[in-house]
Amino acid sequence: METPGDLDAHRLAGGPPSDADIDLYRRLSADIAAGVAVVSTSLRNRDYAATVSAFLSVSYDPPTLLVSLYAESRIGEAVAEAGTWALSLLSGKHQGAANWLASPGIPLQGMLAQVPYRRGPATGSAILNGALAYFELRTVATHPAATHLLVVGEVLAMGSDAAAAEAVDPLIHFGSQYHRLAP
Repeated sequence: METPGDLDAHRLAGGPPSDADIDLYRRLSADIAAGVAVVSTSLRNRDYAATVSAFLSVSYDPPTLLVSLYAESRIGEAVAEAGTWALSLLSGKHQGAANWLASPGIPLQGMLAQVPYRRGPATGSAILNGALAYFELRTVATHPAATHLLVVGEVLAMGSDAAAAEAVDPLIHFGSQYHRLAP
């Protein structure tokens, strides 16, 4: 049933958004609960990895995922050029790795030195040890979207590396912070 009254909506005026528009969007969109993952790739014998919370399953047939990456970031440029990448879905025990790989300006050399991982058999990309799920992908499409690049990948290999007890403890991003479902 429709309720009476108007919503107190902040309307954008058209044209470039103001700083107030952007600040309000950031505050409101922080209330979207999302899983946390690490995207990784290898390009010219160098590893690239970053924490992401904007990814989704696109299709089961064929298995396809999408990730949103800041277009001018090192990971965005590397994934776009490499053509293959991996996504490791994180559990609560990965919060330290998520923080590290989300830090602006982390050194490129040795960025994964403190993050336990193994190489994926299909792409050679880093798969974080204990990942709730992991996917190795081949890029099939890229779409520029504002400041980001939407990268669509077809799954080449997938699996889980998590212990049974960790499978019920995904790392969640909500309210600009990490949260866990398990106590």
